[in-house]
Amino acid sequence: MVSIRLVLTVLVLAFSGYHICRALLWTAPVPEPLSIIAALVLFAAATWLSVFWGLSPARQSADGGGNRSAQSPGALPMWACTAVLVTVMLVPPAVAYGVGADALGAGYATWYIGGLGALMVVLMVRRRPWPAWSGIAVLSGWSMFLLGPLTALGLGLVGSVMWVGAAQFIVYALDRADRDTEHFGEIQRSASAVQAAQGGQQRERRIQVQRALSVAGPVLARTIASGGRLGPDGRLDARIAEGRLRDELRGPRLLDDDVRAALDDSRRRGTVVTVVDDGGLGSLDPDELVAVRAELAATLRVARSERLYVRAIPDREVAVTVVGRASSTLGLSDEDNVDLWREIRRPSAAPE
Repeated sequence: MVSIRLVLTVLVLAFSGYHICRALLWTAPVPEPLSIIAALVLFAAATWLSVFWGLSPARQSADGGGNRSAQSPGALPMWACTAVLVTVMLVPPAVAYGVGADALGAGYATWYIGGLGALMVVLMVRRRPWPAWSGIAVLSGWSMFLLGPLTALGLGLVGSVMWVGAAQFIVYALDRADRDTEHFGEIQRSASAVQAAQGGQQRERRIQVQRALSVAGPVLARTIASGGRLGPDGRLDARIAEGRLRDELRGPRLLDDDVRAALDDSRRRGTVVTVVDDGGLGSLDPDELVAVRAELAATLRVARSERLYVRAIPDREVAVTVVGRASSTLGLSDEDNVDLWREIRRPSAAPE
C-alpha cells in the first residue's frame, strides 16, 4: 500500500528536480556558472535536509493545548530550519551574480522563486510555520529587489505565497481531524469501559440474587408449607438465613465457604453478628484475600462474644477489624464490655 508520505516525498523531489533542470538549461552563456552550480547544490542539500531529516514512522504527539508538539518526530529541528533559511538568503543573490544583470528575468535565472517556495511548503508540512513564513518574506524581498515587484509577482511569487498558505490550512485541518479522531476514540473507550462495568455489575447482581434464593428459598418454602407456624429450629434457621442475606449484601468480599460456616456457627450459638465491607479489601490480590479470609474464619470460630462486629475499612496496615462485645446486662460501660479486639493485617503490611 502506497503511503501519503511516500507520495508527497516523490512530488517534492520531482518538483525540486524540475527546478534544478530548469536552472541548468542556459539559453545564453552565463558569466559565473560556478555560482549557479553552488546555489543548486545548496538548494538540493536544503531540500534533502527538510524532506528526510528526523522523519520517523512514530506518531506525532500533542501538547497540552491540543497542538502538535514542536519536539514530535514530524517536526523539523530548529537547526535544520536555520540552515534552510540561510539557503533562502544565499541562493537568490548567488543566482543573480551567476547569470549577470542582463539575464535576471530569464527562465533559468528565476527558478529559485518556485524552488524556494516549494522548500517553504516543506517547512510548513514539517510543522514549522514561522520559519516557513520567514523564508517567504526573505524570498519576496530578494525577488522584488532583483526583479522588481510586478515582475516577481508575475514570475511565481504569488503562487509560492498561496502554496504555503494552502499548506498551513491543510496541516491545520489534518491536525484537527486527528485530534477529533483521538477524542472520539477516547469517548468510545470510555463507553466500552462503562458498558463493561455495567455488565460486571449485572453479573454480580445475578450472582447475589442466586445466592439469596439459595439461602432464603428453603426457609421460605418451609414457612409457606407450615402456614407461618415455625418451631424453635425453624425460627433459628430463619434468623440465620436473614444474617446470611445481610452478609452477602454488606460484605461479599469478606466471605468464602469457611467464613460463611463460621458465621453460621456463631449465630447458632446466639451471637449477633454484623458484617460490613467499607471498601477495605479492594486493593488485595486473590492470594492476599484468601489469607485474610482464612484468618477471619479462625477468629470467628474461637470468638464467644455476645455481639460481633466484622468490618473492613481502607487502611494501609489493617484489612479487617473484629470487635466482640459482652452482654450489656453485666453492668459494664461501652468501653469495658469489649471482650474481643482483633485486627487482621494486610499480608503485604504484616511484620516479618
